[in-house]
Amino acid sequence: MILKTLDDLLGEGVSGRRVLVRADLNVPFDKSNPGVISDDGRARAVLPTLIALRDAGARVIVMSHLGRPKGAPDPKYTLAPVATRLGELLGSEVVFAGDTVGPDAQAKAGALTDGQVLLLENLRFNEGETAKDDAVRAAFAGELAAFADFYVDDAFGAVHRKHASVYDVAAVLPHYAGGLVIKEVDVLKKVTESPEQPYVVVLGGSKVSDKLAVIKALLPKVDKLLVGGGMCFTFLKAQGHEVGKSLLEDEMVGTCRDLLSEAQGRIVLPVDVVAATEFSADADHVTVPASEIPADRLGLDIGPESVALFAEAIGGAKTVFWNGPMGVFELAPFAAGTRGVAEAITKIDGFSVVGGGDSAAAVRTLGLDESAFGHISTGGGASLEYLEGKTLPGIEALEK
Repeated sequence: MILKTLDDLLGEGVSGRRVLVRADLNVPFDKSNPGVISDDGRARAVLPTLIALRDAGARVIVMSHLGRPKGAPDPKYTLAPVATRLGELLGSEVVFAGDTVGPDAQAKAGALTDGQVLLLENLRFNEGETAKDDAVRAAFAGELAAFADFYVDDAFGAVHRKHASVYDVAAVLPHYAGGLVIKEVDVLKKVTESPEQPYVVVLGGSKVSDKLAVIKALLPKVDKLLVGGGMCFTFLKAQGHEVGKSLLEDEMVGTCRDLLSEAQGRIVLPVDVVAATEFSADADHVTVPASEIPADRLGLDIGPESVALFAEAIGGAKTVFWNGPMGVFELAPFAAGTRGVAEAITKIDGFSVVGGGDSAAAVRTLGLDESAFGHISTGGGASLEYLEGKTLPGIEALEK
């Protein structure tokens, strides 16, 4: 149980006080336009917390990671463009520090006035952020904590990481859960502890191995488990079908066979797929039965009959959890499966959750109405680990 929330902190009064906020600003960038953010959903998600603190007169110091730099500064992963976008969303300038705990950050944090917001440079430019050594991580957390009087974690997308800014800072400063973290946990409790039946889970993405634990955790609870994306081909192989050049985890075929047996018909697989000659938007492609994928082609999307089959299962649900696209939605010829399934989810007479990651990106990339979903999570990995029943370090820290 999380002990204190942002509302508790605001009730105590923060005017003139320094508040360190862990946000998840790990936004994607346009590959053809470096420095241009392609989806600012994560930045928008933390706005209510930042606005509440700013308007209450706090001196707000925001920290986040971006990408996977190797513990040293890398211009490719600078948060500078994110500071600009965050300022646009807030309607007021966000000061940017060119380092995380160095001279620039120290000077700018010290110069903050009431209601100002500062964004520190990428946390992962410092090896202490992700260090396995507890002492190294704690030392970096101490440097971060020195900036502030209070700590607020509103980065649900990072709570499954035992990192300095997520786990160790909370041991040093009075700590509070932001509104986004509270909402995410409440939603996930709803779909794990008391989902209204019928309960349908839609899983996509590349690998069965990535989703195996969540499949095992959810299978006893669901009425239907719909499987698309690259992971479906390992299941199809387990049924005895050839899958051509499609993505395949040979070592997982036996596991998939066991899951299909255990599920007794509750795992639903595609009945047709869009098979292409290569992984390209310009590739020749054709829709074929899932049992007849040509040897020289690879499946890149589920077909229209599969969309109809999945939509029928989704249509009768009272609870739907969706994680992972049905195909390579970034390429126009292979986006119809994800779009069709997503649209079916928006029409249910019940509660739907989009489990973050690529699923959330697909909603925005395909121009779907975000408000038509019950909840769009900001944390794909964190959502899955919660559903698996794992202890999330960031949540554990907030409970102490």
